[in-house]
Amino acid sequence: RGREREQGEREREILKVRPYSTILALFAFSTWKRQRTLNGKKAQLLKRSYNRGSPMECIGARNFAAVAVSTCPTWRSRRKRLRNKQVRSINRYSSYISSLQVRSSAGSESCVAEKEDFADEEDYIKAGGSELLFVQMQQSKNMDKQSKLADKLPKISIGDTILDLVVIGCGPAGLALAAESAKLGLNVGLIGPDLPFTNNYGVWEDEFKDLGLEGCIEHVWRDTIVYLDDDDPILIGRAYGRVSRHLLHEELLNRCVESSVSYLSSKVERIIEATNGQSLIECEHNIVIPCRLATVASGAASGKLLQYEVGGPRVSVQTAYGVEVEVENNPYDPSLMVFMDYRDCVKQKVQCLGALYPTFLYAMPMSPTRVFFEETCLASNDAMPFDLLKKKLMSRLETMGVRVIKTYEEEWSYIPVGGSLPNTAQKNLAFGAAASMVHPATGYSVVRSLSEAPKYASVIANILKRGHSKDMLTCSMSIENISMQAWNILWPQERKRQRAFFLFGLALILELDIEGIRTFFHTFFRLPDWMWQGFLGSTLSSADLVLFAFYMFVIAPNNMRMCLVRHLLSDPTGATMIRTYLTI
Repeated sequence: RGREREQGEREREILKVRPYSTILALFAFSTWKRQRTLNGKKAQLLKRSYNRGSPMECIGARNFAAVAVSTCPTWRSRRKRLRNKQVRSINRYSSYISSLQVRSSAGSESCVAEKEDFADEEDYIKAGGSELLFVQMQQSKNMDKQSKLADKLPKISIGDTILDLVVIGCGPAGLALAAESAKLGLNVGLIGPDLPFTNNYGVWEDEFKDLGLEGCIEHVWRDTIVYLDDDDPILIGRAYGRVSRHLLHEELLNRCVESSVSYLSSKVERIIEATNGQSLIECEHNIVIPCRLATVASGAASGKLLQYEVGGPRVSVQTAYGVEVEVENNPYDPSLMVFMDYRDCVKQKVQCLGALYPTFLYAMPMSPTRVFFEETCLASNDAMPFDLLKKKLMSRLETMGVRVIKTYEEEWSYIPVGGSLPNTAQKNLAFGAAASMVHPATGYSVVRSLSEAPKYASVIANILKRGHSKDMLTCSMSIENISMQAWNILWPQERKRQRAFFLFGLALILELDIEGIRTFFHTFFRLPDWMWQGFLGSTLSSADLVLFAFYMFVIAPNNMRMCLVRHLLSDPTGATMIRTYLTI
């Protein structure tokens, strides 16, 4: 009965913040879940396991039904069986909801995708993996203020002309690249679902000013603060801003309008290379768009449209659950943005599943009473479940004495980090997360994509115009050579050295426990400002990063030094980093 009451409260909360189509899918799942869990023998077994103090008490409502009864007294066996059962149950309910064919507000987007919709297992993990339903709920949020692309951009003329460039994907990276390319005189088409920007973006104010986008920042904090333990907090001395999703979307869309970008609202099924050197973009409903060159900017899960290097590092995931709420007893100064709060407010004495994932609180106080809180797992090999993140966030707020009065919005942030680079021998290009431009150690990507769009567009425009003037369009080999030039601009050897260093840092973070992470960041924020700011912003050269590592080693405590040396000698990313640095 207690579980039923808790589920009822959860469903009432869902009604406040989620679109109707998503609610139907979740209610269908909850009905199916009750039928699976509240039957005779299994219900009794679950009750016995719960009374024995099994790790189920540490898991959110969605995952509760997926937990198998642990008969082994060891925690390691319980954890392994728990994860295996979670994966099998998630696959079962994803298939069940898919059969309902519930449609989201995007029209052509199915509320739940089948696992077969992705190129391989890694592509599935990049798209959301076991948390795919929540990722799709985030994508399908209603953002009424944001204009529809189809209302402002002319439709791509099908069958009349051959486009110079097709950009696949309508996120910040795709819109920015399409606008910059069309500004240079290219005939550019944009293809992708007509979805709004739904994620909350936080940026360093000076970086957005450099891009000329300071008008898209809706709130600025004069300084940023980091809490690592109960001792003195660290003031970073750098202003931080929250980006208005509406203003950023309208700004990038207006740039596309001004540069005469055309648009087609459709999913892209595949890209076919024609014998005459053209690329044929095969869309839904048997629509085919010919172009001279295609660039994929449809997010990290683009394995059906792009080839990636084989044998690269495994994809890790940064997950975060956030809520924007009206509260009483807000403990944070409204003039300071809380970049990280790694303090252990709960101080659990009994180990539970949540202890396996070190997390921190990211907080944006919009006013003394309105705050955006986000519980974040910086990186993990297996995505930390959103239900578990929510449980940790609510426990943290309760312990801090924060009382939630009203919930304005929920957010489910899922960012794949690491993984392989695209195969630069292929003709199709990529940009943004599809081109592995997400910072492996931080998850930041928007600023880099927006800042590199003009340069990348200029390279594409120059090689296409040069190729057209020399009548190279009919030669497939020449087009492939053109693509190689663009790839080399996006991923030169210098960039690969930097990325190898960041991947080494990511692998280190994955190994550290909560105390190790606190020690690491205590050392990190003692570095000169230009070093740690350049690391977070991907602006340090490969030589600067060597100096960064040396300086970090010098000022680190002995236990962190030993950890760094051991990691360099034993982890494969250490050998890869050295090999990449030695490659000319």
